[in-house]
Amino acid sequence: MVVIRLARGGAKKRPFYNIVAASKQNRRDGRFIERVGYYNPIAAEGEAGLKVALDRITYWEGHGAQVSPAVARLVRQFAAKVQATA
Repeated sequence: MVVIRLARGGAKKRPFYNIVAASKQNRRDGRFIERVGYYNPIAAEGEAGLKVALDRITYWEGHGAQVSPAVARLVRQFAAKVQATA
């Protein structure tokens, strides 16, 4: 089964997360199928802290992928921001 989840990167006390589509059996930071975005919780002012490829999320959901609760919250947040700017 494919799951869309966060994969942690970055240094100690400086987290950076990739939003990835991965097999459920693989480790959190292990092998993944596709990177569909990123989330930087400590982004500097004026720097993009969240970017999501909404079309790829829709594609994977259409093929049976499950979205983790954290990623679902981030996708809703990003979609609202995109809609507000459009």
